[in-house]
Amino acid sequence: MAIEITDANFEEVVMKSDKPVVVDFWAEWCGPCRMIGPVIEEMSKEYEGKAVIGKVNVDHNPGVSAQFGVRNIPTVLIIKNGEVVEKSVGAVPKAQLTSKLDPHV
Repeated sequence: MAIEITDANFEEVVMKSDKPVVVDFWAEWCGPCRMIGPVIEEMSKEYEGKAVIGKVNVDHNPGVSAQFGVRNIPTVLIIKNGEVVEKSVGAVPKAQLTSKLDPHV
């Protein structure tokens, strides 16, 4: 299951992670976010132990969203060693997300 990432735990979960972190910025009212949600959950199982997969609800966590300039959702960032190494905006196929993540695991 994808980890819930919040403004409060972002530093610990994402910035201090020794593994790459996939961060899905989403909201409950966002249709494309609901389309990509099951893909994020699948990835959390497939990459267990290799990467951290998490979700940020932009309505509840405006700080992290603003920090990374997230204006459109869903936005998926891949963060490694505290740096954004990949970015994807919109409901994209799972293969596109895994192809961006694989070089970093």
